[in-house]
Amino acid sequence: MNIITRLRERLAAPDTGARISGDWPALAHDDTPRRLAAVLVPLVLRADGPTVLLTRRTDHLHHHPGQISFPGGGAEDGDTSVEATALRETQEEIGLEAGHIELIGRLADYFTGTGFRITPVVGLISPPLDLTALEIDRFEVAEVFEVPLTHFLDPANHQRHGIQINGESRHFHAMPYGDYFIWGATAGMLMELYRVLGESVT
Repeated sequence: MNIITRLRERLAAPDTGARISGDWPALAHDDTPRRLAAVLVPLVLRADGPTVLLTRRTDHLHHHPGQISFPGGGAEDGDTSVEATALRETQEEIGLEAGHIELIGRLADYFTGTGFRITPVVGLISPPLDLTALEIDRFEVAEVFEVPLTHFLDPANHQRHGIQINGESRHFHAMPYGDYFIWGATAGMLMELYRVLGESVT
């Protein structure tokens, strides 16, 4: 069974989207209002194996400047679902239209320390896809690039780091790839994708 077939089956399971994730899962149980958001987890079906499409945010943004992220953002009043939010934000940020994306399910909601509840929506993109031809919003996105999915499914590439915030120990995932330091919420959601697929996938 290939990775994409396995992912389709796992995301179709009734309990797949029922859990929560995040570096601080306890955040899901407090009374702090959370801003709803959604991201697309885009998997490009390349001939030599699926890749993950990622963006590097511009350095002047208020939230997570310069970080590696999935296309996505906060929900707006006109959005009818988290899928609609993810697709709208993807088109606005990198110019990839909904008609080129096959949505196959959701990962667990991810709670961040910056006040967001993010729903990751997994989508498949079939080539042809030329990244240089995408109409990127240069105000928000500095770069679009791909990483082989197998990189994120290899435990040898999984790191765990700790920091002190206001006297408390916090931990976050990281999955560096070349010159890209992929960490925080993005790495956490990729870890959730790894868990959904199971350990014996590479």
